[in-house]
Amino acid sequence: MRSIKQPGAPGAERIQWVEARGRAFTFMLEAGVPLLEAARRGFAEEGFAGGVLNFGRGTLGPFAYVMPALSKTGENAAFYSETFRPEGVTRTKLGRMTLGTRDGASFFHCHGLWTEADGKASGGHMLPDETIVTEPFEVEAFGLDGAMFTAEPDPETNFKLFGPVAAASTGARTTSRAFALRLRPNQDFAFCLEGFCREHGIARAKIHGGVGSTIGARFTHGGVIEPFATELAVTAGAIAPGASGALEAALDVALIDYTGGIAEGRLIRGDNPVLMTMELVLEVLS
Repeated sequence: MRSIKQPGAPGAERIQWVEARGRAFTFMLEAGVPLLEAARRGFAEEGFAGGVLNFGRGTLGPFAYVMPALSKTGENAAFYSETFRPEGVTRTKLGRMTLGTRDGASFFHCHGLWTEADGKASGGHMLPDETIVTEPFEVEAFGLDGAMFTAEPDPETNFKLFGPVAAASTGARTTSRAFALRLRPNQDFAFCLEGFCREHGIARAKIHGGVGSTIGARFTHGGVIEPFATELAVTAGAIAPGASGALEAALDVALIDYTGGIAEGRLIRGDNPVLMTMELVLEVLS
């Protein structure tokens, strides 16, 4: 399986996880407000301090983002591009967000695809402090009670990355058992989730959110992304028994690579290792 050497030694714990409770809900992002604040308010109104959310078509402007890029210093296995600030209104195709905390304040990690005002199709990593909601649009959220994604220094990748930590209950109404996860580098995305579910007695689970990167990509439709640095969003995901009865992860994703190549499809199980990180929430169905 493909692998990328990281600047630091791999830690023993390859899946960072916290068990929690949660609930799925929808809300409207408020116009004229920074995307970060609009998301925070939506979760807070339901009694949650954080979680993950999915969205489709929406409008953003002003808008700022970065794309994956090669590292110029060698201090990281890959890095970010310069900041892009397209003029006018950017219309999203899809996005996935992890809402948590960094340095004691609300913060998000959000990847998506979009079309800029001049018609350019692009994607990448949205910047929370420079992105404003232009018009209200609906998002699908999953709030967490008992866990929070918090950005902390990660010696392996030499980045400050979101990972789940235990958190005090906010008393929010919940409906489901859930696990907040962060997958570490150089392990197959699907096999990692399947193994986690087997170890925790999970027969069926649904993925909410899903923000991270893979080392290129190999799709079931035959498509191949060779450039190794990507920004990826999970568009749909589930773990359930396959034809043989063994657990199988079905992972549909959208991504952009560091050359600007965009791809969507279902990942081949066993051939799509994590590059830097993968954050998501597993809602346990059975």
